[in-house]
Amino acid sequence: QVQLVESGGGLVQAGGSLRLSCAASGRTFGTYAMAWFRQAPGKDCEIVAAITSRGGNTNYLKSVQGRFTIPRDTGKNTVYLQMNNLKPEDTAVYYCAADRTFSVVSGGYAYWGQGTQVTVSS
Repeated sequence: QVQLVESGGGLVQAGGSLRLSCAASGRTFGTYAMAWFRQAPGKDCEIVAAITSRGGNTNYLKSVQGRFTIPRDTGKNTVYLQMNNLKPEDTAVYYCAADRTFSVVSGGYAYWGQGTQVTVSS
């Protein structure tokens, strides 16, 4: 079992940047695929980015490609979401998720963080 704690959300102007962090407990972080999801008010939860356990493969929501990246640091048991050139439509609660198996759907992840709010003003 793994526990996830997100941090780094906040209010930023359009065009700005934020870096979200997700710290995982335990000694087996390197065996988990990690992902970031987001949910805006009135909208479905959608995957933003995902990375395999060893970092060899990533997957991004089309609307964030070229603006967001999902690096992971196994030594720090942490996965990040680097968000650049933010847009008002990126406003949402962002969640970190983990699972032994890589997936691009929310149902594929067993472990979730509590979420962190990202608000982008125009």
